[in-house]
Amino acid sequence: MSTSLLYHGFGINGYQYVRTIYRKGKVIFCIIPKAFSLCCPICGSKRVKRRGTKTRMFRTIPIGLKSVFIQIPIQRIECQRCHIIRQVKIKFAKWRRSYTKAFEYYALALSQHMTILDVANHLGVSWDTIKDIQKRYLSKKYKYPRLKNITHIAIDEISIGKGHRYLTVVLDLKTGAVIFVGDGRGVDSLKPFFKRLKYSKAEIKAVAIDMSPSYIAAVLENLPESTIVFDHFHVIKLLNDKLSQLRRSLHREAEGPLQKKVLKGTRWLLLKNACNLNERKNEKERLEEALSLNKPLATAYYLKEDLKQVWKQVCKSDAKTILTDWIKKAQSTGITILQKFAKTLAGHAFGILNYYDYPISTGPLEGTNNKIKTLQKQAYGYRDMDFFKLKIYGLHKAKYALVG
Repeated sequence: MSTSLLYHGFGINGYQYVRTIYRKGKVIFCIIPKAFSLCCPICGSKRVKRRGTKTRMFRTIPIGLKSVFIQIPIQRIECQRCHIIRQVKIKFAKWRRSYTKAFEYYALALSQHMTILDVANHLGVSWDTIKDIQKRYLSKKYKYPRLKNITHIAIDEISIGKGHRYLTVVLDLKTGAVIFVGDGRGVDSLKPFFKRLKYSKAEIKAVAIDMSPSYIAAVLENLPESTIVFDHFHVIKLLNDKLSQLRRSLHREAEGPLQKKVLKGTRWLLLKNACNLNERKNEKERLEEALSLNKPLATAYYLKEDLKQVWKQVCKSDAKTILTDWIKKAQSTGITILQKFAKTLAGHAFGILNYYDYPISTGPLEGTNNKIKTLQKQAYGYRDMDFFKLKIYGLHKAKYALVG
């Protein structure tokens, strides 16, 4: 094998090929370093003394199904400045690694299409080796995302397991990149993010959040000049929850088996958009029957459909008029659940109407949260939480099926 093939095939430069050994299904290329001046790998001093050599083996890119290794005698030197004996640096492998840089890049390329276990089995190494390669790469590239040019963000939480375990995720709405992952939920989980944001001097124009008091307080305290936009999907979801509560209470209070039978099983019909009702399953007829037998339920359902018009107007003033009228209608229904919800909307009207200044939502973040859940399921969970967070940071660059 020529010395040039060492460089073009395995990324090894500055070494001379000696011979090839075939041993138990392995291919071992023996090389020696070309003439070079010795220096301390730590301080760079050239005042060194030779202290013999030590032969080492480095795993590199396989050839077909054969594992390939590079065998090289590494010079040991004693630094006259540090007074410590060390091995000289190897150009084609990182410090304290048993594989070459080319092998590392190959493993990362395979990781885009295969699970960690599949890559490890294919390359004949341990699972921890591939995980370590991925972790160091992700840490170097994504651990501290740049925040300087960020203007629009979304904040939401995601459940990652039993026992009320949560992560708070912050998303850059322009690039779709996760820029922060905090432990837990609430104000405390966001403190490290706001600290980094302050040092970055980023000018955040708008923040999309749900109507959580803790998130509102955190944004008002740390980003007083930013505009809060309440996510309209969360607003409708909150109303759907109220609608479900009303249906359950009406089912308990229903007189006679007929009303109970009609109300039973209508929960998902009430939550569905009218355009999504399945005609083959007679969902529209079943819903109309339930609404005709119960006036409070019909009132709440049609008010839910009317509320969606707030986000479909041409301008902010029209939306404000519709929202104000909706709140008055809900308060005049006499239905306690709707009256409480109307009071909640009145107190958060500013953030709902800010949608017309900045038409953003946490929708992209909800999509990212679904990817995170898929990532977790396919890996059957993560023992290393730092590694899990790094995988989340790199999700926006994933052009492949999510793997563990």
